Amino acid sequence: MPEVTADTAPATKRKRQEGTEREDAIYQSISDAVVEHRLKPGSRLREDALSEVFGVSRTGIRKVLQRLAMEQLVTIAPRRGASVARPSADEAREVFAARQMIECGLMPEVASRVTKSEIAELRMLAKREVDALRDGNNSVAIRTSSEFHERLAQMSGNKTLAEFVGRLCSRSSLILAVYGNSASDHMGCESHDHDELVRLLEAGDGAGASQFMLEHLKAVEGSLSIVEGAEEVPDLYSIFGN
Repeated sequence: MPEVTADTAPATKRKRQEGTEREDAIYQSISDAVVEHRLKPGSRLREDALSEVFGVSRTGIRKVLQRLAMEQLVTIAPRRGASVARPSADEAREVFAARQMIECGLMPEVASRVTKSEIAELRMLAKREVDALRDGNNSVAIRTSSEFHERLAQMSGNKTLAEFVGRLCSRSSLILAVYGNSASDHMGCESHDHDELVRLLEAGDGAGASQFMLEHLKAVEGSLSIVEGAEEVPDLYSIFGN
């Protein structure tokens, strides 16, 4: 093993940092593909194929997959490898129950703290989602809908709960992909619901925003129907290749 000297230490540190940044970028690419339904629940994620697609070692890919597994977006099974998670019906109900408790509970705090610039940001996100749906760009609509809910949670000032809401939104995307109505594949959120939430928050009506969020999330959950689908083998090159 080569000796690390004062001259080589900065280069070694830089190389490690570049490796970490590369793994972060791959993690984000796979996470986005899951949230946006480009990778379907149950799809196999072969280490060798991902390694070739992203041009990194299988060790690096394995680290990324383990990170995604910790966030319950990926399942890793012995002798079978990794695949996009398929939430069960019970898990789906638990996720929406958690979202109702947390997101509804955060609305009064958001209403009391939200600034004019944050209201403008929320309106921009709501408009971006509407525009994406109008243009048939479901991937952007799905990502923007999730971002809207995450930003709402962040505006409460509670970073821990906001991070948890972000993970729940990602899992909700998986749930919608498995059990959602094909006509509602944009996270099941009606675009005008987000506009109404912004209106209530701008008016400082925390109780009204909490009640409306509850109805909103219940409507999304109510749109689900349990239909088991066949396992898919995704074309990783077409999804991630340049």
